[in-house]
Amino acid sequence: MSGAFLHTIFDIAAWLVAAAAVYWLSRRRLAFPAQSFEMPYIAALVFGAGLGAYVFGSANLWLSGQHGIARSVEGALAGGIVAIELYKWSAGIALRTGARFALPLALGIAIGRLGCYFAGLDDFTYGTPTTLPWAHDFGDGVPRHPVQLYESAAMALFATFYVAVVLNRNGFVITNGFYLVLVYYGAQRFLWEFLKPYGTLIGPFTLFHLLSLSILLYAVVMLATAPKARSLHERAAA
Repeated sequence: MSGAFLHTIFDIAAWLVAAAAVYWLSRRRLAFPAQSFEMPYIAALVFGAGLGAYVFGSANLWLSGQHGIARSVEGALAGGIVAIELYKWSAGIALRTGARFALPLALGIAIGRLGCYFAGLDDFTYGTPTTLPWAHDFGDGVPRHPVQLYESAAMALFATFYVAVVLNRNGFVITNGFYLVLVYYGAQRFLWEFLKPYGTLIGPFTLFHLLSLSILLYAVVMLATAPKARSLHERAAA
């Protein structure tokens, strides 16, 4: 099977598992804000994520000296955040509405990155050359860091932690899970960017270095200003 076909298969699997995660959370009787289920909210999310994915993905190609159109999961995440914050501001919504996305996001990235790995060189998500024993040759004869697998493993680790926390009814993590996964994602993605052959934007930092720091900073501010979570019967509202 071609790399592009495998990538598509894993993309579909990522969406299905993310949907299953939402269903599992609903079975845990965690009541998330109704606003995050409304059509205008979902429309804003989809539009922002789609725009961000292509803008940042294509911009990174250009900065790396390549041509074409590309997508970026981090760009989609950033675009979705901006779109939702603007929508909430215009609609007068003060509630934090992201709690139900923590586990789906972590699982979706963990599975989706496997598709990036199997897509090979065409996906432009591979790492820089290395002599480490687990280096992978994506087809050009150069052993490289399999950074897709690094990120997949990292996000799977967060998903495992989050499931354990939900089962133990930890109010703070359930309520603020979305911002916790953003902090974790931003930090690990910032590290992996040093192992990718992308063009730099400021000093040694790539576009995605800066985007990772922006996401991390946003999440830290939201956590620092989070309302106190209630214990054991909390109604998640992040």
